[in-house]
Amino acid sequence: MKELIFASHNQGKIKELREMLTPLNIKVLSADDMSLPDVEETGTTFEENAILKAKTISVLTKMPVLADDSGLCVDALGGRPGVYTARYAPNRNFDLAMDMLLKELDEAANPSRAAHFSCVLALCFPNGEKVCFEGRVDGTIANQKSGSAGFGFDPIFIPSGYDLTFAELGREIKNRISHRGRALQKLAVYLKAQG
Repeated sequence: MKELIFASHNQGKIKELREMLTPLNIKVLSADDMSLPDVEETGTTFEENAILKAKTISVLTKMPVLADDSGLCVDALGGRPGVYTARYAPNRNFDLAMDMLLKELDEAANPSRAAHFSCVLALCFPNGEKVCFEGRVDGTIANQKSGSAGFGFDPIFIPSGYDLTFAELGREIKNRISHRGRALQKLAVYLKAQG
């Protein structure tokens, strides 16, 4: 495979994916590069949404398409925001979303701040073949936002084994240990095996 489409308009995710696949000499075209529409996420799981997006765009473009669905799952909030992570606050305003989540967590009956990020990558081909890769990173929710690197909920998520948030750790460490990084590592192994 020489090129694939990543069905995302999220510049942070696109940058991560391009960095991870550069050693494999695979050209990554984004949804923006191809002027592709957003695919509505109507699934109830990360896997359903990832497959829905990849399959829809693969049928449309007749190319291999990679799509992800990922999110933050907070134990004390019953696993929310989960598949609604990007839509937790109006207009995908993650600064507001972090404030809302911290407030909700402070008011929750369960004092636990345990959480995890999950990511499912779906790779769909025009012939209907598909394969999925899952990644997860456990951690805790910080008491306040900290750090300026990364995107989304990175400033409030502290991965297990670290004292800093994803937004403080920097891209190199985050890409290695994050939920998306772990799913991408599995994808890279698969792509290498395909030659």
